[in-house]
Amino acid sequence: MSSELLDALTLLEKEKGISRDIIIEAIEAALISAYRRNFNQAQNVRIDLNLGSGTMRVFARKEVVEQVFDPRLEISLDEAKGINPNYQVEDVVELEVTPKDFGRIAAQTAKQVVTQRVREAERGIIYSEFIDREEDIMTGIVQRQDPKFIYVSLGKIEAILPANEQMPNEQYKPHDRIKVFITKVEKTTKGPQIFVSRTHPGLLKRLFEIEVPEIYDGTVEIKSVSREAGDRSKISVHADNSEVDPVGSCVGPKGTRVQAVVNELKGEKIDIVKWSPDPVVFVANALSPSKVLDVIVNEEDKATTVIVPDYQLSLAIGKRGQNARLAAKLTGWKIDIKSETEARESGIFPREESLLTFDEEDYADDADYDTDTDFTAEEEADFESDYDADEHRE
Repeated sequence: MSSELLDALTLLEKEKGISRDIIIEAIEAALISAYRRNFNQAQNVRIDLNLGSGTMRVFARKEVVEQVFDPRLEISLDEAKGINPNYQVEDVVELEVTPKDFGRIAAQTAKQVVTQRVREAERGIIYSEFIDREEDIMTGIVQRQDPKFIYVSLGKIEAILPANEQMPNEQYKPHDRIKVFITKVEKTTKGPQIFVSRTHPGLLKRLFEIEVPEIYDGTVEIKSVSREAGDRSKISVHADNSEVDPVGSCVGPKGTRVQAVVNELKGEKIDIVKWSPDPVVFVANALSPSKVLDVIVNEEDKATTVIVPDYQLSLAIGKRGQNARLAAKLTGWKIDIKSETEARESGIFPREESLLTFDEEDYADDADYDTDTDFTAEEEADFESDYDADEHRE
């Protein structure tokens, strides 16, 4: 050990943010352990570490007793008075027992302790930084991949992108820059473990916060998100200020804002709908781009029956029930869709008390907010054959 240790500790304190006192305490504890291990000593000892001179001494601490039973831990009163006449029974006497070659062992031990503490401190700093970024978005660089994971560099650490969190329509190559959503930050024996996702609904929400200033400043609020990653998503938005158009804010001039999000998600279709506290209106909006004639609400079962024109049934349901399924997730209500003819035959439509009023022009406008509303006649037939009433209720 030398006086250079003081400079080293000062440098560590500045660069790594590790308190010098913490390192000194750790070194002293490690030196006590090293002394006992290397010199077969079991007595109670104290390390006197002088950073200024770079010297250290080992002191055995012994209790003053009338009769000695364990000479490693005790010293007789007569012997203690031979050292200092003022010692009394139950006092503690310190005797220097520094071994001749303890300096070499101490230097090696100190190096190991400092290295370990630096590693732990760096891990702690990384953990503290990323635990605050849980449920946030970051840009990373793809490093490598194996059958289970893709490893994404986030600067100071590599994050793990599991296979079930990867978008099915994406190919990841080394050095690709991708935006990821941090789902979980864990402390492990090997340091912090960061898990990220490309399929989490939170990724879609954060992307809109980046692209839409009104969402970032709180003027427009994203109320809910439903997503089938890589294929289609829906978000509901609301503004307390009646003069602000929440849907138009998210779409942006000529659709630039929503298109930026679509591009980041490699073409994933996104429907933006207006949120409403009224489930009748909200469910009708959520089934956009289809036209809804009526929504019958069952509050007890939190379920709705939605009536749509016959020609809109397949559009409302969506391919393999996707539109209805996403609308149900978005609203939190079960949705059962019936055609107008079926509803009339069942006697549940029309209703005089229906709250819905529609304008064909309004629906034409709403279609602009949907990034994929055009279906061929052949696709409409496919939608009809693919529809399963039980599937869209899940």
